[in-house]
Amino acid sequence: MSVSGDPISSALGVIQVVMEYAGSVAFAISGAVAAGRKKMDLVGVVVLACIVAVGGGTMRDLLLGEFPVFWVDNPTFLLVGAVTALIVVPLTRTRALDLLHRYQIVQVSDAAGMALFVVVGTNVAIAAGADSVAAAIIGVISGVGGGIIRDVLANDVPDVFRSGQFYATAAFIGAGVYVLLLEFDLDRIVVFWVPIVIILAIRLGTLFLGWGVPTFRYGAPPTEPIPTPPPPRPDGTE
Repeated sequence: MSVSGDPISSALGVIQVVMEYAGSVAFAISGAVAAGRKKMDLVGVVVLACIVAVGGGTMRDLLLGEFPVFWVDNPTFLLVGAVTALIVVPLTRTRALDLLHRYQIVQVSDAAGMALFVVVGTNVAIAAGADSVAAAIIGVISGVGGGIIRDVLANDVPDVFRSGQFYATAAFIGAGVYVLLLEFDLDRIVVFWVPIVIILAIRLGTLFLGWGVPTFRYGAPPTEPIPTPPPPRPDGTE
């Protein structure tokens, strides 16, 4: 998606930057909260929040061989993660975080940030020369990678794999729609916003309507050893 100096491109650029920072704040909050649940110290809270804030973009750049990664050139994203973590810590003593969770404000912001990062990551991959399938996969990784890193470092099974919600699925659909729309000579606004709206709609349907995918439940193994048949008798009878 080319960017020129016209007003539409400028407006899209401003909106993209605002949403990137909003998504980084939401991801950083989730990382700080996860660190608090694991009773990490202040350093652990800040580190985990920063990793979540930049994790998806870092994985994207590493897969594309883009060095240095984006936050080395623009460390503001790391600063946003650190400041957010330091704000979250005292807020845990108030009802502010409870209200955010009650109205799922963090989850909605996370969905918006993830939707944007998927589109931006896919576009960056295409600009780097990746084909459509690889670009879509890299876009998904860019959107969900931070959350996966957060859960792994917090010693949890990543939510994207176990919650039964449309998370990675929404990202895959949005990335697929984006690369499909690029094949047509459509307006940049359409190409940019349609995948974001689709991802948001699916994620909000999961959050507020309970949409999801079936979860695999394997029964617990038997508590008693499985009996083995007796050895055959020498005369051949059992």
